[in-house]
Amino acid sequence: MIYQPIGVIIGVLGLIISIIRFKSGKSSAGMLGFWILVWAITIVISIYPDSTTFFANLFGIGRGLDFILIIAILGCYYLIFKIYNMIEQVESEITELVRQIALNNENENNKNDSQEDDASNKLES
Repeated sequence: MIYQPIGVIIGVLGLIISIIRFKSGKSSAGMLGFWILVWAITIVISIYPDSTTFFANLFGIGRGLDFILIIAILGCYYLIFKIYNMIEQVESEITELVRQIALNNENENNKNDSQEDDASNKLES
């Protein structure tokens, strides 16, 4: 069964990469926990492939592979939801930043115009 060592290697590499990303500040503690859980489950399923049948029967699903696919699809939906929320937050922050920059530019333009008016009034006097 060649997939067992490959699954373990991929799981261990995934764990290492997740920890490195967390230590370098590229990932939050929540996401670290999520990915540790995903990679640990990958390792366990690789070592004990019959465990998926046990969980499938526990949840009333016919086969272990069906259980894995359902969980994977639900996980993908969760990640898509998280990404969507992050995009919404970034769009909101960009909008607020653009507003602040526009107001700052307008204030600077008004200052420059009033200084030019003061200078031209002094010259006329």
